[in-house]
Amino acid sequence: MKASIGKALFNSHPYSEYRKIISDLLQEGLSSGNEQSEELTHYSSLNEARMNRLEKTIKIAEVHSQKLKSLKHNYIWLVISEGWCGDSAQLLPIMDKLAMESNKIELKIVFRDENEELMSQFLTNKSRSIPILIVIDKETTDVLNHWGPRPFGASQLIKDYKAKFGVVDETAKADLQLWYLHDKGISTQNEIMEMMLKLE
Repeated sequence: MKASIGKALFNSHPYSEYRKIISDLLQEGLSSGNEQSEELTHYSSLNEARMNRLEKTIKIAEVHSQKLKSLKHNYIWLVISEGWCGDSAQLLPIMDKLAMESNKIELKIVFRDENEELMSQFLTNKSRSIPILIVIDKETTDVLNHWGPRPFGASQLIKDYKAKFGVVDETAKADLQLWYLHDKGISTQNEIMEMMLKLE
């Protein structure tokens, strides 16, 4: 674990740099990751627009802001992501805003396909689902906890849909985006903050 964490941290990007890499790839008609297709590039383009909007509209709850400002320990939030991932697009802007509320949290992002060893240690039901937020002690680089790939309500929506129809299709993806839109980032903030306060 330590070796894969160390390697990932060495290859990680601040949020603004991650956004620029995705944008630069889109200029070339590409998406991030090992697989390339028109569909993935289309998703990456949609996600860039989503993230631009969320960066302007997401508000961190005052109660969370106060708690983040009073954190005692230093943390690294290492997030496994890719530009084509709809959940990452919905959740990374929230993670970035949460991290900005505290001088005790440093947010770093790595690409899933470039960090297969790390990803294999944070599978969800044996799948390489993202984003995964890994909370690391900044002094020791020990992994303290992790969260993801979705808040509970969003995960339940997909689980129920798959149980009923057997697949996650475009309708399910549209339903999921609507769920995120109505939730306004509240569930994600609450769940991540609950995890952080337990660590304190």
